[in-house]
Amino acid sequence: MEEVRAMRAECTEIETGLSYLRRMIQGRLDIVGAEQQRRREGLEPGDLSDLISQLPEILSDRTRSSGVGRLPQLLAPGEIDADLNDRLDTIVAAHDLESVPKLTADELDQVHDDLEGLEHEVSARRRNLFDRIDALQGEITRRYRTGEASVESLLQ
Repeated sequence: MEEVRAMRAECTEIETGLSYLRRMIQGRLDIVGAEQQRRREGLEPGDLSDLISQLPEILSDRTRSSGVGRLPQLLAPGEIDADLNDRLDTIVAAHDLESVPKLTADELDQVHDDLEGLEHEVSARRRNLFDRIDALQGEITRRYRTGEASVESLLQ
């Protein structure tokens, strides 16, 4: 039972790190998307001060994702996958917040596509972890239901 709980806790910690990383990616996507929308509306590229003044509005658009979601079990972001984090840093390093208003339409599209691809990969990993967590929780439940484990053992 301890081993199954430990595996569930490890999966939960990894998922929390992926969730944090996903939100970082989504924030960048929101910023790039806002600049793309600005240009689609026929406005000239903004400057950095315009972008910074719009950040609260831009970043508040996606405060709640669709679906039922899961309540976080951990408050800290957990361990973040170094490879995924490096990939985000690579995308962002070439086009930091200051450079977004200066990017060409093609560059904005490329950054958006790169971020979106990474977000899809992180989301797929999270879904796989949710499946593992559910399977582990199911195993814990099964053990209690069949009597292999008892609540009394937790109280000792």
